[in-house]
Amino acid sequence: MRRFLIVIEKANNNYSAYSPDLDGCVAAGKTREETLHLMREAIEIHIAGMQEDGLPIPEGQASAEYVAV
Repeated sequence: MRRFLIVIEKANNNYSAYSPDLDGCVAAGKTREETLHLMREAIEIHIAGMQEDGLPIPEGQASAEYVAV
């Protein structure tokens, strides 16, 4: 099992998500929970496509921190 950081952002009427470690892998949904679910599916499909194309699957390198200012 691999772990990938995903970033979920709130827009006006929905949420969107992406993974910094997987270029072009994105999802959007009406709720945060739906977006998280769709992003998990998007990552699975993205990795399957990379495997079919014979591309190496990257290790998750991105990380996140909150900074109090």
